[in-house]
Amino acid sequence: MRRTMAARWIRALAMSLCLVACADAQTKTDGPQAFPWLNELELGDKVRDSGTRLMAVAEGLHNIEQAATGAEETLQIGVHGWRSAGLEWVYPLQAMDTDYHATYWYRWDYNGCAVPAAEMLVAAIQDTLAARPELTSVRIIGHSYGGVLVTSLVDHWPLEIPVEIHAIAAPLARAEGENPCPYKTPSTIDSNVTYHEWRTLHHLDGEFKDRPVDPQIIELKGSHVTRLPETYNGRRLGHNWSISWVADEISRR
Repeated sequence: MRRTMAARWIRALAMSLCLVACADAQTKTDGPQAFPWLNELELGDKVRDSGTRLMAVAEGLHNIEQAATGAEETLQIGVHGWRSAGLEWVYPLQAMDTDYHATYWYRWDYNGCAVPAAEMLVAAIQDTLAARPELTSVRIIGHSYGGVLVTSLVDHWPLEIPVEIHAIAAPLARAEGENPCPYKTPSTIDSNVTYHEWRTLHHLDGEFKDRPVDPQIIELKGSHVTRLPETYNGRRLGHNWSISWVADEISRR
C-alpha cells in the first residue's frame, strides 16, 4: 500500500515538474521574448511583437538564422538606431537574406557612445569570421544612430576582409561635437571598404525635418550617395520606412 501511494506521489510530482518545464519551454519558443529567428519573425499585425523579440536579445552580435544553407559567403549585419522598436527591421532583414548571406543582428546600448560600440562590433566580427571561415566578405547596414556607428569604421576598418558599409538616414554631420562621445566625421575611405549613404528627403524625415540643416550630408570622396524618393509602396517615405526601401534596392542590386 505504501509503495503504491509512494509511486502515485512520484508520478504526480513528475507530472507537475513536466507541466512547469513545458510551460517554460513554450514561453521561450512561442512568447514575445522568444529568440528572434529570422524565419519565425512575422509581419503585419505581429510585426510589433517581432520587433520586441529583436530588441529583447542581449547586447552583442547574434546569428538569427536557425540553419546554415552551406552556400553562405557574406556576413550580413543589421545595426539598429537610437530607441529602436525593432519592428522597422523585420522586413528588411528578411528581404536582404539569401542563401549566400549569413544574417546577424547587432544589439547595442544606444544610450551609450557609438565608437566603443563599433569597436565591440569589430571584435565580434573577428570572432565570427574565425569560427566561420567560409565567410569571405562583410556587409554592415546601420540605421539612424546605428548609421553613425557603422560610419565610424569607414576610415579605419581594421580587418583585411572587404566590407560594404551602409548608413541609412544617419545624422552624420551633427554627430561630431554634439555630445561628449568620441566621434570624428571620416575624411577618407579605406581601400577595402565600400561605403554607401542612403539619405531620406530632409522635409519628409520626422527625425530631421524640424532642423534647419539636413544632418545627413557630409562631404566624403568615394562615398556612394543615394537620395531616397518621396514615397514607398504608396506611403510617405520617412525615417523608419527608409530601411525597407534600401533593403529592396540592395536586393535588386
